[in-house]
Amino acid sequence: MDRSLWQKSYPKGVPDDIEIPEESVPGMLRRTASKYPGTDAVIFALTPTVARRWTYRQLWKDIVAFSRGLAALGFKRRDRIALYFPNCPQYLVAYYGALRLGLTVVQVSPLYVGDDLVFPITDSGAKGVVTIDVLSHNLESVWPRLEKQGLKVVVSRFKDAAPFLVGALFLDGALRKKGLDPSPPTKFDFVPFKSLLRRNPTFAPVKIRPDRDVAVFQYTGGTTGKPKAAMLTHRNLVANALQLRAWDVDSKEGAERVLSVIPFFHVYGMTVAMNYPLFFGGTLIINPEKPSPETVIPLIDRYKPTQFPGVPALYNAINNHPHAKEIDMSSIRACLSGSAPLTVEITKKFEQLTHGRLIEGYGLSEASPVTHANPLKGDRKIGSIGLPVPNTDMRVVSLEDPKKDLGVEEAGELAVRGPQVMAGYWNQPDETQMVLKDGWLYTGDIAKVDKDGYTYIVDRKKDIILVGGFNVYPREVEEVLYTHPDILEAAVIGVPDDKLGEIVKAFVVAKPGTKPQEVDIIDFVRSHIAHFKAPRSVEFVDTLPKTLVGKVLRRELKKATDRASAKP
Repeated sequence: MDRSLWQKSYPKGVPDDIEIPEESVPGMLRRTASKYPGTDAVIFALTPTVARRWTYRQLWKDIVAFSRGLAALGFKRRDRIALYFPNCPQYLVAYYGALRLGLTVVQVSPLYVGDDLVFPITDSGAKGVVTIDVLSHNLESVWPRLEKQGLKVVVSRFKDAAPFLVGALFLDGALRKKGLDPSPPTKFDFVPFKSLLRRNPTFAPVKIRPDRDVAVFQYTGGTTGKPKAAMLTHRNLVANALQLRAWDVDSKEGAERVLSVIPFFHVYGMTVAMNYPLFFGGTLIINPEKPSPETVIPLIDRYKPTQFPGVPALYNAINNHPHAKEIDMSSIRACLSGSAPLTVEITKKFEQLTHGRLIEGYGLSEASPVTHANPLKGDRKIGSIGLPVPNTDMRVVSLEDPKKDLGVEEAGELAVRGPQVMAGYWNQPDETQMVLKDGWLYTGDIAKVDKDGYTYIVDRKKDIILVGGFNVYPREVEEVLYTHPDILEAAVIGVPDDKLGEIVKAFVVAKPGTKPQEVDIIDFVRSHIAHFKAPRSVEFVDTLPKTLVGKVLRRELKKATDRASAKP
């Protein structure tokens, strides 16, 4: 498609294209530290009232020391090193310190245990793991399966990032009350994280080639569901941060306060909540807890963030929290929502609370991740993922013939091209060829584009429900369900049917104090869309299964349904 289709809809101040410097990820942060040495880079809020701050000068000093410590341990350029952390300052130091030495960071979810934990460490061929005491015991439990790999392990103490008196006197006990063990591991040898921050010999500057050197292995199910590492280069990550900066024309360099509670191990958190703000002098407000209204609302009240990247499930939970209206959220200027579809109802309610702008964006691990976003100023189309960001091309191709481009308002597979698109999948040439063709990334998502260049995700190819030969897209049904006054959350899947092949089943979380009935919900949906798209059954649940960043796991709902139907 011609870029002019969407560039004509760019708000004033957003450039058609941007220049991307030949700079590495840590090189971008070094520039910021030189420009804003006394500005707070991080506020680590253990609770709303207990926090510790790092200036850019202090953060960069620790990053340099850590990279020297890794070099002293024998790590060399292009070695892989796994990071296994919740959001905390040690993650930032390890991430940028490893990249400064020319290593590749292997992202590992702090929720992983057992097979999930072993896989990325072994698949990547990591030479080491950096983690924290409260997670190190998960590593101990699988150590017999990792021992032969010859891993060098670095372990941080959780209390090292706390204010001194809190860490020395109270934190270990508080962690134990939560069922976390802050004692150091005993089943393998490790190097204390703090020891790497002491004086170590300098090393010759590592020459990083941003367009070729891989900064991050970002594990993803991709378009096929099989776990694999998207190889993101330094150029990929720098480009995407700069694309976001160009998009936010009102962003004030050196002055933004970003509520960075979405996890950094996830590609969305890494770029939108970490790299982007740190490249431009923002202050990260971070908390190690899983994001929830109970943890987030007090942070907004105390630290007055100007930006709050998040996910629909979190915004929705805040909307419906009884204390949300009791605090002033007007400091929030801009929120980019990702990872899952953002409904009209969630958007309207959250903007009424904050008076800020909540926009839906779109991306995927293979694109660092952002490719599209709604404008932060001017025209916005709720329900759309917006426009391709600068330097990004887009096509919609036929599902039957991927070589055939479709036109306006025609639904097909979305393909994107730009400097943020990955180099490929690690050790997966066949999988790479399936999604990367002539520089185009085939996303596996079904989309259509309107006359103004705004893109709409209809759904994922693999999630289409085929009812009597007609396509039903889960997102369309879920949009209707979210408008029901008694529904807090909803998701739909297809289940087998002897006559129609598949029918729609809805899973619903009711709002507290309400008791919606199955028949009423089905009738409600039928009053808004075609009857064949409406659910034939509704199952009421307490919660929906989600990833750590709030994406509903439809496959888990399908598994639960299959198990239930298999019972005699």
